[in-house]
Amino acid sequence: MKILIIEDETLASERLEKMVALLAPEATIIAGIKSIEAGEAWFQENAQPDLILSDIKLLDGLSFELFSKVDTKSPVIFTTAYDQYAIKAFEVNSIDYLLKPVEKDKLAASIEKFKSAKKSEIDYTSVLQLLDEKKRTFKTRYLIKVGAKIVAIPVEKIAYFFSQNKLTFIVTHDGNKYPMDQSLELVDQQLDPKEFFRANRQYLIRFEAIETIHPYFKGRMKLELKPIAEHDIVVSSDKTPEFKMWLDQ
Repeated sequence: MKILIIEDETLASERLEKMVALLAPEATIIAGIKSIEAGEAWFQENAQPDLILSDIKLLDGLSFELFSKVDTKSPVIFTTAYDQYAIKAFEVNSIDYLLKPVEKDKLAASIEKFKSAKKSEIDYTSVLQLLDEKKRTFKTRYLIKVGAKIVAIPVEKIAYFFSQNKLTFIVTHDGNKYPMDQSLELVDQQLDPKEFFRANRQYLIRFEAIETIHPYFKGRMKLELKPIAEHDIVVSSDKTPEFKMWLDQ
């Protein structure tokens, strides 16, 4: 069984490879692809894989766009942190859909499902149409408890979010800081990705909050925010291409 991995995060790709080696030792990972552009080039030069493990959000767009451009009948197991795509993936008859971080037992079940399932063609053009028709709505305000009061903070007044000691905080453009009862992972899924970027595990930042960008060691970037952040904010080398694309949209 030949498996192609389409995943823009190096650690996530390596984790998938290790799990596949344990769960399906007869399988061979034939390649790892990080972008739509790289995927188009790969499919032009290589034979079809038996199975594709694919993230949905890649460096330069959605993997659905890649599958709509290339001639592939290979079944796909989608993996992503964004569960709003789940219904769309199933509507086009994908083999399975796994939320990140992918759990070993769920990947095992998906591989077994692939082995027993009949191959069927996936209409990725329909997926893109569904994504366009069912526009996602984003959070517009957060209710925060301040002492005995509850305050509504509009999203446009928020400079960034950060997590510390398992707590998440809102920092507004005027420098006020408020604790909230939602995880940074959940907040990240609630906001417009054109407005906010997950710089690292600790910070979710708004474009207008970026004061200065500095090149950093090993292809990383260091950010200075306004209001000033309590920690150093470094964008990893893996996320730097995505960050540059976000800045340039």
